[in-house]
Amino acid sequence: MKTLMISLKIFLFFTILTGIIYPLLVTGIVQVIFPAKANGSLITKNNQTIGSELIGQQFDSVIYFSARPSAVSYNPLPSGGSNFGLTNTRLNVLVAERKQQFITFNQLDSLTVIPSEMLFASASGLDPHISPQAAMLQVVRIAKARNFDQNEKQQLVKLITTLTETPQLGFLGEERINVLLLNLELDHSDEKHFINK
Repeated sequence: MKTLMISLKIFLFFTILTGIIYPLLVTGIVQVIFPAKANGSLITKNNQTIGSELIGQQFDSVIYFSARPSAVSYNPLPSGGSNFGLTNTRLNVLVAERKQQFITFNQLDSLTVIPSEMLFASASGLDPHISPQAAMLQVVRIAKARNFDQNEKQQLVKLITTLTETPQLGFLGEERINVLLLNLELDHSDEKHFINK
């Protein structure tokens, strides 16, 4: 009986320590040091939450940059990929369809090499980034849809370069650009007439 009581006391102690005290302590520290990240890296516009820097969104309009395809329609609850292997015929059909859609939507030459992230959904289905190359392939469409002149088009290219993130720690991952942040900045710049006319 004495051993059982000692075991229960140890169990209770570690339950309180690791189940209550530690999580509250870590949450409190992170809320002070990194409040935005601790709360999901949410993005607000006009006092309304419109998304997160961490979760991709679908953009179908010709005036916006297109995001990476998602196997779960960017829903964070059942996040995941299609789990199709490279030899799966359904994946091959999807890739061919996505390639044709991207080429047609962006009025590109049929021989244009399309970056792989525009053809394949990410493993999570939530990746908010595309490569700078994928963004550059969309510049002509967006400039035409927004009636940009040549100077404004160059400003758009410069915006892509400015918002391009480098690999983490200089070597982890690839250069990337957050599509939601890019589209928000595009709207913001367009509201200011992109450049002073």
